[in-house]
Amino acid sequence: MSKNFKSLSWSVSPLARGLGLVAGIATATFPGTALADDHAVCSEPVRILAQPRDGLSLLEEYEAEFEEIAGAGFEIDYLNEGDRRVRSQADASTVGRYDVYYVDEANLALFASSGWLVPLMDHYPEEYDYDDFDPGRIATATYDDTIWFAPILGGGDLMVYRKDLLEEAGIEPPETLEELRAAVEALHDPENGIYGIGLRGQRGSGANVWRWMPYFKGFGGEWFADGEPAMNSEAAVRATETYLDLFQYSAPGTQTGSWDESTGAFRAGQIALIIESAPLGGIALDASQSQVADVIGFAPPPSPLTGGGFAHGFAIGSRANPDEASRDCAGLWIAWATSQENEQRRLEAGQAGELNRLSVIGSPLFAETFGEELPAALAATAEVTAVNFWQDARWPELGNQWGILLEELITGSRDDVEGALIDLEEFAADLVEE
Repeated sequence: MSKNFKSLSWSVSPLARGLGLVAGIATATFPGTALADDHAVCSEPVRILAQPRDGLSLLEEYEAEFEEIAGAGFEIDYLNEGDRRVRSQADASTVGRYDVYYVDEANLALFASSGWLVPLMDHYPEEYDYDDFDPGRIATATYDDTIWFAPILGGGDLMVYRKDLLEEAGIEPPETLEELRAAVEALHDPENGIYGIGLRGQRGSGANVWRWMPYFKGFGGEWFADGEPAMNSEAAVRATETYLDLFQYSAPGTQTGSWDESTGAFRAGQIALIIESAPLGGIALDASQSQVADVIGFAPPPSPLTGGGFAHGFAIGSRANPDEASRDCAGLWIAWATSQENEQRRLEAGQAGELNRLSVIGSPLFAETFGEELPAALAATAEVTAVNFWQDARWPELGNQWGILLEELITGSRDDVEGALIDLEEFAADLVEE
């Protein structure tokens, strides 16, 4: 094994894998440059289109390592999330300049069903242990019973709260929506700059709709029933009314804000409790990013909320990789970029939001860095994590349309919940018919 790779070892019991945790130490090693003879398949640098991530910046420091393994280096072009989605769709459907695309749950169905991607597992080296990824991320990376990408980011939802405020008010972490509503109201103290909760109001399938969906699915909602739109349902009305009711306790700026506004207000100490995507967990404990890092508590979302399963990752482009050799090269880069070794490096760099492997999330170093409460909450939320969105290439259109209508309800420019859902159902019917 090359000196560039560490020999790390973890013992993984079946129970620990089921919970999303890993404990103990046994013998295992990371794939390294000793495999170069087996995998030196890259005749030219791998071209990747991605959005900025700290983990990718760290990855670029080790380009020589990949070149030693594969026979060539790599080049990453970065665009922000919105521009990345537009550019990758345009490129994948036409010239195919990029070997690897950064994809996410919102556009996976479109890319896979359009033939713009190659099934990952046909070209993913077995020794990189894909099964080590969190099961929720694997589920999100799967469409039509096929795995298409390896995750760089993902998770479900966590309830993150300020222990000091709950203890001062004599409130236990809520376990049900009824308890959540009561706690949020009791903790809301805007005169002293404290707000009960932080929500997302900004329109978008990945913004306000993303945070609304756990209520919709938790109450039993379905997007379609027997192939027909089913959005105007009792579950959808109840979910929307609940979300709007909670918004009266949400921090200023969140009514038209998204992740940055809600989590930013929480990290600034302005919010008592928040239910958000799991990467917030590590960020909230980082004193360089959170003013309340020393008083943070974690729990799974209150029942019956489902966790919003999501994942971003790397997939093999079909147009840029017309033959098996080029696809093997792209698959090797993906496997190396998301390997145990590189996740361990991200953990050592404090990049908890970009950890996806059971062996790393459950490692002694993770517990040493973030304590035992966060891993336990991650295991508990895995039990209720679900893919809440419509897994269809047309999901962005449907989700964004509901985002517009939901934002109008949140900001008060319309007040008819059922009328908004009727409008959404009519939009969905036209979308399916087209």
